[in-house]
Amino acid sequence: MYAIVNISGKQFKAIEGARVRVPLQVGDAGTKLTFESVLLVHDGTDTKIGTPTVSGATVTATVLDHGREKKILIYKKKRRKGYQRKNGHRQWFTDVEIQKIQASATKTKKPAKKAAPKVKKAVKEEE
Repeated sequence: MYAIVNISGKQFKAIEGARVRVPLQVGDAGTKLTFESVLLVHDGTDTKIGTPTVSGATVTATVLDHGREKKILIYKKKRRKGYQRKNGHRQWFTDVEIQKIQASATKTKKPAKKAAPKVKKAVKEEE
């Protein structure tokens, strides 16, 4: 079973027991988080796609650790002007472990087929 979940504006594939590195979340190590913005749930046979989210579906995760990514360098330069700027950035992240994927218990019903509209034959009047 897996789910596609929206966490802080980014989409992640959540599998039970998997560790995922997501943007910084509030909470200390060991805190339980619940993500309700589930876009897709696949249980092996059936796939539920949300419009835009799957109603009643949640993903529960535990915070493992917080940290910062590797530094990326930003370098700006304008030729022949003597303008140079060097800057670095390290993005914060949170490592979480997916504990449980809860899909909604309600089964979806297939819409009933509508009968084709009846067409009345026009009677041609002659004068």
